[in-house]
Amino acid sequence: MSVLVVGLSHRSAPIDLLERVVLDAEGARGLATRLRAGEHVEEVLVLSTCNRLEVVVEAATFHGALEQIGVALGEISGLGAEELATHLFVHFDDRAVCHLFELACGLDSMAVGESQVLGQLRDALARAQRYGHLGPSLNPLVQQALRVGKRAHAETAIDDVSRSLVTLGLDRARSVLGGLGGARTVVLGAGAMSGLAVATLVREGVTDLVVVNRTPERAARLAAQHGMRSAGWSELAEEVASADLVLTCTGAVGHVLDAATLARAGTGRDEQPVVLLDLALPRDVAAEAAELPGVHLWGLAELQQEASGASAEDAPDAEAGPVRAVRELVTSEVASHLTERHTARLGPTLAALRSSAARVVDAEMARLDQRLPHLPEDERAEVRHTVRRVVDKLLHTPTTRVKQLQAGREPADYAHALRELFDLDSREVATVSTPPLGVADSVSEITGEGGRR
Repeated sequence: MSVLVVGLSHRSAPIDLLERVVLDAEGARGLATRLRAGEHVEEVLVLSTCNRLEVVVEAATFHGALEQIGVALGEISGLGAEELATHLFVHFDDRAVCHLFELACGLDSMAVGESQVLGQLRDALARAQRYGHLGPSLNPLVQQALRVGKRAHAETAIDDVSRSLVTLGLDRARSVLGGLGGARTVVLGAGAMSGLAVATLVREGVTDLVVVNRTPERAARLAAQHGMRSAGWSELAEEVASADLVLTCTGAVGHVLDAATLARAGTGRDEQPVVLLDLALPRDVAAEAAELPGVHLWGLAELQQEASGASAEDAPDAEAGPVRAVRELVTSEVASHLTERHTARLGPTLAALRSSAARVVDAEMARLDQRLPHLPEDERAEVRHTVRRVVDKLLHTPTTRVKQLQAGREPADYAHALRELFDLDSREVATVSTPPLGVADSVSEITGEGGRR
């Protein structure tokens, strides 16, 4: 068995396609339960965020697990085989481990280095643990990924690199409004992204801010943390009507602000500009709203483009050092994980080798008892002890050496070599060391097209 990661993200698919596969917590649990029930998946974790849907599994067989996941994602998204294959990415075994660690560090995020993904990964882990979807492989792996992510933020300057989507959006709002200090601001939603938005707005000097949420208690709690006020969902139109800046991230299915609502809210504003920052996926604000007079609407797609542009321009000098430091950390942690995993795989084989040797000793002592039935018990015990010592000495060097070799970087399967040399049956499940075909070929075989990152 080996780790397999299959999914769609902002790097492999456009935002409008990602909207079609976004899952809430219940949807993610349903997908994990379905995959776990299949014969080719032993453990599973589903990570669904505003810009990615990733399925991490411990695969009993590579092709079988890949097919299960591909079929499930196709049904969720409604995508045809060709379109799905064009945007699907697949990581296997060592590369899958590296991807998880990079993900936890924020290296795969829209805004490089952002830390929100750590909380999202932690929530996905808790959900998978709660419903029994994890086991001895993925559970420690994902926990290690979280530790690597924490190390990256604690031990490197990666936080200085990241420009959050909230910050990018506020930069655009400032260019329209001329400043944020006096802007009357409405934040829709009370989740993690909304909490980040409120905290950032307060740091920017915003003093007139209201949090609106379907659950009034959550809105009141978030607003109270920053000395702001909250409002109920029924007051949404009234609050938006007098707002200069509206930042929304509700996680709702369907639009919470459409063009008609915004047109009514804008009556009497004398074409005073209003900025709408839509950080939700699916979108909270209908695209037609951007056509209204004085309305400036930016969503994830536009902010993603700006984040990518900023990284490309600024990375050579300001960002190279921290990003390089995190990549070196990831490389070290991946090597450590693989060493531990490779060594652990020897355990059942070495146990079987010792059991086989013990059986040989027992058989030979039984033969000695038949040939020398009158041998005194103390002499018989001494013979048994001597034989065992000889066997132990003969096995000591090869078992020690094979552990050293397995802990190295060579990909050889020394456990398999031991099983063959000593004709062992360790009763362990066969380990998939490499996919039977290239990853892209395997995706093509299932969907009809080649997968790409």
